[in-house]
Amino acid sequence: MGDRGRLVIPLELRQHAGLTEGTALILVETDTGIVVMTRTQAREHLRRQLAGTDLVAELLADRRRAADAEDAA
Repeated sequence: MGDRGRLVIPLELRQHAGLTEGTALILVETDTGIVVMTRTQAREHLRRQLAGTDLVAELLADRRRAADAEDAA
């Protein structure tokens, strides 16, 4: 960590990861530490986590349950 709060990434790691000056990085705090990734990596990670999930169906089911609870009240 630099004196101005800047994160210093060693050259070899930057080259291996394809990081160049100006590459936007996202830092995510997890239970096990801080994860650093590019926007593209973050987007792909999120897609993998959501794969097989039908968010629309889950939302509709939640709305139906809420409507049923209101009708029952």
